[in-house]
Amino acid sequence: MKIGELSSVAATPIETIRFYEREGLLPAPARTAGNFRIYEAAHLDRLQMIRYCRSLDMSLDEVRALLSFRDKPAAACGDVNVLLDRHIQHVSTRIEELGLLERQLMDLRRQCGDERTAQDCGILAGMKEAALESSHSPEGVRRPGRDH
Repeated sequence: MKIGELSSVAATPIETIRFYEREGLLPAPARTAGNFRIYEAAHLDRLQMIRYCRSLDMSLDEVRALLSFRDKPAAACGDVNVLLDRHIQHVSTRIEELGLLERQLMDLRRQCGDERTAQDCGILAGMKEAALESSHSPEGVRRPGRDH
């Protein structure tokens, strides 16, 4: 199948397919005499695995490692368990950070209960105060899920 058909069947944009090829996650397909990419069922299977891993918020390195394990079906899966345990911990940490972010946003929202002018907006005043405090902190501005 050509890349357009693979894109349609896998519900994946063509540019994403090409990106996965450049990243080495999806092997380069054979080409026709006219230089068109020709994908096999194995490409579709691998692409679906990649997309599922990405839907679980796995990094490209995690996906690459899982694909490597999958490419060695006779190998033990202990390292797969370790990878997934680490990812679960990462997700748990992000959930905690997002909970903190939600509380910060809700605190800000409570600072402005009615419509005012921008100069009297409690949300903007709260953001300015928090930014000033964080600029004096050794950790700087903390953005859950983005600083690591």
